Amino acid sequence: MSVIVEIANLRKSYRRGDQVVSVLEDINLNLERGEFVALMGPSGSGKSTLLNLIAGIDTPDSGKLEIEGVDITGMREAQLARWRAEHVGFIFQFYNLMPVLSAFENIELPLLLTRLTARERREHVQLVLDLVGLADRSDHYPSQLSGGQQQRVAIARALVSDPTIIVADEPTGDLDRVSAREILDLMESLNERLNKTIIMVTHDHVAAQRAHVVRHLDKGVLTEQIERPRPRGGA
Repeated sequence: MSVIVEIANLRKSYRRGDQVVSVLEDINLNLERGEFVALMGPSGSGKSTLLNLIAGIDTPDSGKLEIEGVDITGMREAQLARWRAEHVGFIFQFYNLMPVLSAFENIELPLLLTRLTARERREHVQLVLDLVGLADRSDHYPSQLSGGQQQRVAIARALVSDPTIIVADEPTGDLDRVSAREILDLMESLNERLNKTIIMVTHDHVAAQRAHVVRHLDKGVLTEQIERPRPRGGA
């Protein structure tokens, strides 16, 4: 397997008034293509900050951060926006769906930034709707869907542009136990069947057990790593 995310000596801090607060200290991390990685740690440990850096939502103070051999730390915001649109699929705890758009239209949103024709966009959306089991809900609005179904729409939106990596920030945090299990089953299936690289922030030990690798952050420092055998179903 090839390394898809390469991080070396990464640091990130924020300014609060006159104080500079360090969030991440000297992070070194390599992730392989097709990995399913969980980031765990207490609140304020830097999990979401690290996820946002990998996704190109935020920029580090210093250090190396390459995705597929491309250094994204030196990109300007316009470059980063284009890079995110092509390479990153986002799954959030609270779905972030547009309430005035149907499931189909929410999933289509990332494709509006591409050069695909309307017909090609429709084909892409229909494909991922089938993949997440919501082909019969394409014209439903978020208010007409359960929490689990809304998260499936969010996952379909993350997949529709065939991203390099999928980043998930507490994807089961707002779901009941049954819906959470279904979403984790779906994410695990996407990883194993489509060889999608998934990086998930979670507080849930049950969710983390689905990952191949669990990395723990404590006060901005990566500590222990737990691995489990990877299924051999990936492409």
